[in-house]
Amino acid sequence: MSLNDFRPHTNFKSRTEYTYTSGSSTYHAVAPADLATIYNLNPMFRSGISGQGRTIVVIENTNVYSPADWTTFRLTFGLSGYTSGSFTQIHPSPASGANNCTNPGVVAGNEREAELDAEWASAAAPGAAVVLASCGDTSTTFGGLIALQNHVSGSNPPPIISISYGECEAMNGAAANAAYSSVYQQAVARGISVFVSAGDEGAASCDADLGNATHGIGVSGFASTPYNVAAVGGTDFGDIYVRTTASYWTEGNAATYGSAISYVPEIPWNDSCASVLIAAANGYRTTYGATGFCNSPTGNADFLTTASGSGGPSGCAAGAPSESDVVSGTCRAYAKPAWQSLLLLLGNAADGVRDLPDVSLFAANGVWGHYYIVCDSDVPDGGAACTGLRAGGSAAGGASFAAPIWAGFQALVNQATGSRQGNPNPVYYSLAATEYLSGGTSTCNSSRGNGVASTCVFYDITLGDMDVNCSGTNDCYRPSGNYGVLSTRNSSYSKAYGTGAGWNFSTGIGTVNVTNLVNAWPR
Repeated sequence: MSLNDFRPHTNFKSRTEYTYTSGSSTYHAVAPADLATIYNLNPMFRSGISGQGRTIVVIENTNVYSPADWTTFRLTFGLSGYTSGSFTQIHPSPASGANNCTNPGVVAGNEREAELDAEWASAAAPGAAVVLASCGDTSTTFGGLIALQNHVSGSNPPPIISISYGECEAMNGAAANAAYSSVYQQAVARGISVFVSAGDEGAASCDADLGNATHGIGVSGFASTPYNVAAVGGTDFGDIYVRTTASYWTEGNAATYGSAISYVPEIPWNDSCASVLIAAANGYRTTYGATGFCNSPTGNADFLTTASGSGGPSGCAAGAPSESDVVSGTCRAYAKPAWQSLLLLLGNAADGVRDLPDVSLFAANGVWGHYYIVCDSDVPDGGAACTGLRAGGSAAGGASFAAPIWAGFQALVNQATGSRQGNPNPVYYSLAATEYLSGGTSTCNSSRGNGVASTCVFYDITLGDMDVNCSGTNDCYRPSGNYGVLSTRNSSYSKAYGTGAGWNFSTGIGTVNVTNLVNAWPR
């Protein structure tokens, strides 16, 4: 299907160096063992539920640099004992007609996306089969969309799909938005759960990978449909901000490099000077204005970026913008799904439109000292020898990690229930509404850290924001100085967006205790 020649972007942010100490700062990289501790996977693994018999498909427009990296990752981080786990690469042909799927080979810049998707889906469900489905781009169509359409329409569709690419609705265009909505709808009808990264640029998805937002509030057209299971947002760990690191991490590492002690309090992932937490940590009371942090020497030097977990309201799923890549003109949003309305009284906006994200997970790339490790041996493309956490590997963050990990969580649910789940958002939101209505916004407040209730399914994130710096006149509050902050109003400070009790634009219904999610799932 001819769409346009825009290329969707990956949703990961590299960290070129990583270490355990740098000056007076201590860094704690997140290994698979840490993931299992923080989000309570270990009881599932001990009970024999690790994704056996389930398949997770990661959608790409590239192959991995080396399939051996997946094996090395699992060996290094203690996952190779789950012998049912496997990794394969395919190039799916359509159910009928001429083959439109070419082998893309290794695409520089994107191959790390493929590596991390396959590795971290396996970290969350180490007993599952991970399949990388990729097709080459054409002059008008993203190869990942071709792979997705062919796989969904095939004779043996997978139960779970993860997509870590994105493009804002206004840039993606009505035809491409409709194509993703249609294929996701078909997937759900066939019992497939589709997890999509919400993005890595706060509420400014039309300014991905840039140092400053100029196009206003917009969300990813890959993630905003009512059919993709969960638009997955990004969090960071807040232990360094509240100075409780020793309560949550050991000084050394176990044999498989784990160092997390328990669940760790979370905040939205945000690298920008518009973050009120980063501004406060640097001694500033405001983020905006000539004397605010974004216009300070430190803010200008180190924190001018849109890198942060994404969310916001759908705005241009259909119609056409009158200003390029800006929600304007005849733009129309997706309507709010019925299951999202369950939380209208608990944070979700009464705006009548699809809001992102649905759920979140750790996705930071080091601003507060935490990030993921990837085994990517493609040295010319920024990788490193995969010889263990101390001696090599690549460090990164982004919602690219969160989406395949959530797909792995769903594989555990599917195994425990013995069935496909299609779109699990109705169950996620129902469980969250029950929890939060019964007092969970207090007992399951993420800021309680290891003091959260043991019964929590979701952790409610209430500290911090995903606001980013901006300039221009599109949703930018800039009373003075060169840089403002993204705001729902140009004339006053109404940041886009902060956290709050229940659902919020920064982190959706929150992050998760996986064992409690599996046990609470309706049978």
